[in-house]
Amino acid sequence: MLTFIGLGLFDETDISLKGLSIIREADAVFLETYTSRLMGADIPALESLYGKPLRLLSREDVEQHPDPILDAAEIGSAVFLTAGDTMVSTTHADLRIRASERGIRTEIVHAASIASAVCGLSGLQNYRFGKSCSLPYPEARWMPTTPVEVIAANLSQNLHTLVYLDIQNERYMRVPEAIWIIEEICLKLDVTIPLYVGIARAGSKNPIVYAGSADDLKFVDFGPPLHILIVPAALHMMEREYLERFANLTPGNYPIS
Repeated sequence: MLTFIGLGLFDETDISLKGLSIIREADAVFLETYTSRLMGADIPALESLYGKPLRLLSREDVEQHPDPILDAAEIGSAVFLTAGDTMVSTTHADLRIRASERGIRTEIVHAASIASAVCGLSGLQNYRFGKSCSLPYPEARWMPTTPVEVIAANLSQNLHTLVYLDIQNERYMRVPEAIWIIEEICLKLDVTIPLYVGIARAGSKNPIVYAGSADDLKFVDFGPPLHILIVPAALHMMEREYLERFANLTPGNYPIS
């Protein structure tokens, strides 16, 4: 048996009671560490709550060497843990397919996801989001333009864009860094982005939410990670008021849909 369990947004207390019960009864517990992290909890805190040792997995472990996970699920009860909601990554879906091919029964236990949390924190309506994108750190002369192409396509359809920021080992992209990178790509593609919304530490007691222009947000101290970025389309009147009240948006001439 292989159970995919989401851990929620920020710390060890975000897990569901159902998920916690399954972990405590499992024979093997695996935690993937590449799609997201629980920044409010370390591994000892998780192991203390679960009463189980954790086997940490890199992307390579899951994509190229999944046999230890599948072998454990074939002979007993194994769980595969991910921060946020589970099954949001193609590697998770691939692992479930591989388990099915070996005749291993699977289950999913969902949890809070950043994709829905950003709507509550920003007030941007969930049905108005288009395709999301990931923003990687540039390397040498490599700076992919795909994120801005996705943003521009969404803006042309009056849709918001959720931009996932890069995680590399212990390096976490922050909102100001992301805006510098996006603005540089915008210059190359002749794209203009009038408004950004930056969010830090969703799910914690003190999340930070700021909305404004690139010049406004590039110099905001969002504090420790994890950060995420939204590029809004034209705002609904209620969205604009929400951002003004809860995201420090200065009233201005932002487009209204």
